[in-house]
Amino acid sequence: MREKREKREKKRIGISRSGTISLAASLAASLAAALALPAGAATISGKVTDSKGKPVSGAIVRLTDVQAGHSESVYTNGDGDYRMDTQLSGELRLRVRGHYFADDQQMVKLGGDRDQLTHSVKLEKLQSDQAISDSLAASYHFNTLPFDTEKDAPFTRDKFQLECLSCHQLGNPFTRIVRPAESWEQSVRRMHAYMGAVDVTEKDRRRAEIFAEGFDGKPTAMRPQFPVDKALAHTKIYEYQLPASGVPHDAHVYSKSGPQNGLVYTVDQFTDGLYVTDLKSGDTRFIPQPEEGMPLGGKFTKMGVPPAMNKINVRHGPHSLAEGLDGKLYVTNSFSGSIGVFNPASGAWEKSVPLPGIAVYPHTIRVDAEGILWFSVVGTEQVGRLDPKSSEVTLIDLPTPTPVAITPAVLTYGVAVNSHDGSIWYSRLWGNKIGRIDAKTLEVTEIESPVFGPRRLRFAPDGILWQTGYAHGQIARIDTKSMDMKVYDMPEFAEGARPGPYSLNISPDTGDVWVNETMTDHVYRFVPAEERFIAYPAPLRGTYTRDMSFTDDGLVCMSNNPIPVQALEEYTGVLMCIDPDYRAN
Repeated sequence: MREKREKREKKRIGISRSGTISLAASLAASLAAALALPAGAATISGKVTDSKGKPVSGAIVRLTDVQAGHSESVYTNGDGDYRMDTQLSGELRLRVRGHYFADDQQMVKLGGDRDQLTHSVKLEKLQSDQAISDSLAASYHFNTLPFDTEKDAPFTRDKFQLECLSCHQLGNPFTRIVRPAESWEQSVRRMHAYMGAVDVTEKDRRRAEIFAEGFDGKPTAMRPQFPVDKALAHTKIYEYQLPASGVPHDAHVYSKSGPQNGLVYTVDQFTDGLYVTDLKSGDTRFIPQPEEGMPLGGKFTKMGVPPAMNKINVRHGPHSLAEGLDGKLYVTNSFSGSIGVFNPASGAWEKSVPLPGIAVYPHTIRVDAEGILWFSVVGTEQVGRLDPKSSEVTLIDLPTPTPVAITPAVLTYGVAVNSHDGSIWYSRLWGNKIGRIDAKTLEVTEIESPVFGPRRLRFAPDGILWQTGYAHGQIARIDTKSMDMKVYDMPEFAEGARPGPYSLNISPDTGDVWVNETMTDHVYRFVPAEERFIAYPAPLRGTYTRDMSFTDDGLVCMSNNPIPVQALEEYTGVLMCIDPDYRAN
């Protein structure tokens, strides 16, 4: 990890460091650092305090090239100091944000070519309840809804989180608009119908009443407290706008050697294509999928699904992707019911592989050690197997689903490949089950999930299975040999406001578990050796990240895309990469 860190630092800022042993050595190192900065690199630094001069720790200092759509962010340390080395230059927007403070936003100019700018900021505390409320993430508004309190009641907080937050936030400015129950009921009935719950009129009405009563326009009284981990002072975040994006879903860092190594591919479910982002240059381009004779609405339209339930203006709906052993990218096309094939070498889509019968909405896809692709199929509660050499597709029926909430679906969701024995594991989000498939015999075994609302899951190189529990804000560690399990509660910044962990992945360098989250505007990192979480505040409000992928030099990359994408603070989806070992000069 040390070698990779040094390599990253040399590559990004053109400098190698050694330990400071004396003042003379320190001065020499500083001079060497200045001389080693590549052409165009600049540095901005300063101190962030409150109006009384007290340091503000953990504030986000974000520098943006508005025209290019690129941003870089760092956090202030315990003394309120920040320092950022950047390739951004010209007229840039500098925004400083701290919890319970008003944003400070100014234009600054960096000339590049080792330009150095000192810029200190005083933040003013938010005074009104409304201003404080407006600054808080969706979770602290959602938590004010009048949920049922009886454990077996249909509308408890955890069941609400399980069913109603699976695709988008509730409680952000887009979704907490004051509306009468009658208006809410139309939305609730439509959302229930998407999951096959077409005869729940009384429950439609009750859920609508809960929304109308809770989202009443009054400021939330919740006052979450956000601890600042020392790790933030050594973190940098890069953001790349994905222009005209719809729902930029999963992102994948390409790993094969060659000119595509390190490029990030992000599929966009609502614009039928994928973005290709070069992290070095910052350039992003969009490559649309060919129509392949598929109508709008995809396979759902072909199957005669009523337009009222199928208002989808895309044909394929690419959702998740995996890198095959052949170097191609295999994509679950949720609406066309197929597996798309993209060739990074040619930069072109190849013909999709259709799923047989009525199988629709392939979801998460992973590749095993033999190059076989495995994927979940939400629409028919199956797991699929694709042999890329023969294009043969096998669909594996799972045990009869038993929903835990009011919708009849169970959402066969995440898929993971056991790094030790090659078995396939899957999760059933609304059925509260996880299962194992023998990759050779296709025998299926299911057990109760150790966490409520199992979403996506991954195996670490040591054979340990990690999974998210979406409804209770937990992650689970499972030894699949002994079946020993341990559950960890994610940080709770306000009583009862549980996070919504969506997905996770394990750093190949450190073994740390990185967790996506959808309701608190944070990204989380769990350090297994210390059994502790590190919470990284996201630069943008409305943050809803999906899946994570790692670069060779340790960056953690993911898409940021609430539904609708306009609910994100700057109104367009972004690719976000976190450098957890950043050291400014």
